[in-house]
Amino acid sequence: MALIVAGERSGVGKTTITLALLSFLSSQADKVQSFKVGPDYIDPMFHTAITGRPCRNLDPILTNEAYLKSCFNYHCQGVDYALVEGVMGLFDGVPLKQDLHSNFTSRVRSQRTTTPRVSQSKFPPTPQPINDYGSTAHIARLLNLPVLLAIDCSKLSGSVAALVNGYRYFDPQVNIIGLVLNKVGSDRHLELLQRALKPLNLPILGVLRRSEQIILPDRHLGLIPTEEIANFQQIIAQLAHLAKNSFNWSQLRPYLYSPKYPTQSSSNLSLPTEPRRISQKTLIIAVARDRAFNFYYQDNLDILQELGAELIYWSPLTEPKLPENTAGIYLGGGFPEMFTAQLSDNQEALLSVKQAIFKGIPTYAECGGLMYLCEAIENFEGNKRPMVGIFPTTAVMTKKLTLGYRQIIALQDNPFSEKNSLLWGHEFHRSQISRFPDKPLLMTKTAYGQEIVSYQGWKLHQVYASYIHLHFGIYQSQVTRFLIHCLVNC
Repeated sequence: MALIVAGERSGVGKTTITLALLSFLSSQADKVQSFKVGPDYIDPMFHTAITGRPCRNLDPILTNEAYLKSCFNYHCQGVDYALVEGVMGLFDGVPLKQDLHSNFTSRVRSQRTTTPRVSQSKFPPTPQPINDYGSTAHIARLLNLPVLLAIDCSKLSGSVAALVNGYRYFDPQVNIIGLVLNKVGSDRHLELLQRALKPLNLPILGVLRRSEQIILPDRHLGLIPTEEIANFQQIIAQLAHLAKNSFNWSQLRPYLYSPKYPTQSSSNLSLPTEPRRISQKTLIIAVARDRAFNFYYQDNLDILQELGAELIYWSPLTEPKLPENTAGIYLGGGFPEMFTAQLSDNQEALLSVKQAIFKGIPTYAECGGLMYLCEAIENFEGNKRPMVGIFPTTAVMTKKLTLGYRQIIALQDNPFSEKNSLLWGHEFHRSQISRFPDKPLLMTKTAYGQEIVSYQGWKLHQVYASYIHLHFGIYQSQVTRFLIHCLVNC
């Protein structure tokens, strides 16, 4: 069946709750597959570190509904439990528009295919929202998943019933099967909450006390990645212990069982993409992966490999040069601003990348990768350290957060996409470049307002670089284009 953990708003503890559930299930030596709604990179790192299986992102804006369904069904095979962590509040998404994504064939549905539940509320259900595309509720409807709703009870007692009743019946298509009461202050507080919720006949499947909160360290873009947390294994053990003693497992466990499919050949169980290997040559793609560069969708890496790339991971922090026979470079996002001194001091690596790019090695760089290719990065303390120096600009860390889905249009041909091609991506950073390109690579627009957000990105030599993160799920042709450019160097 699988289960989706949702929050009534951001910051209610759904990540901690999800990690606790995953930690306990994994401690039982069970095969657990996790998913994360939305474009986030960091929470999936925690999922993966706990379960030992790559977490998969479910984002219909970066991909589409068909890809999302296929991804979910495929990766639920052969596991015991499946759990999805939601995003933001349950109904927080983007306005539904027919032209939100030109590649979508099923974005606007004239009617729902499931049968609404009969409301037991005194009040009639609110009409179904139209502004929640990409939300946790949207994914729950799309995959027909039951929802476990997390409530921050720190400033609630009797009012919790009104809040829960509103969420329960706001959209009858969303099946909320139980609650997790988080940040409960005392036995008396719990008694007041239980008394208020009793008439709703909605099970309380978990109770987390305020004194039992496990603090996960964070920084300017969210949680600190697992590789930087020295006592992470201890935190996992604490989370497993918390889950063991805080949830009603006899009621909760049946909802967590992974969907069972009759045969491997079922039409619903095809690979999310079916790429064909583009060449029999050894096509080495150097993927920067260390504490500074670790924002990668696992699907992106899988698609590159399925198309015939041999991925070799290397560290711009510690290794002196690119792997031998590198035909292409993939510089993902991450936190290069936290490691400017170490990156800058590794002069051999900087020179290796610069020489490779000058020789025409195709390079795909996102966000942190773009920053690395600049002349310098200036960190939050105002310290500026030299980087690769491909682009005549400095990436300067600021307090301003740039965040949101983007519709992007290529303004010139490049190794990844043709001029005028339309893609969808996500932007999430606190740096700004000091000088913009004379001929920007991309024009970006908002996801639903269609206002122009920026002209950005660089195309120099065979480099495609911008602040936009892409999920390759529906962009197989673009990835193929990139790898064909790389074949020249084999």
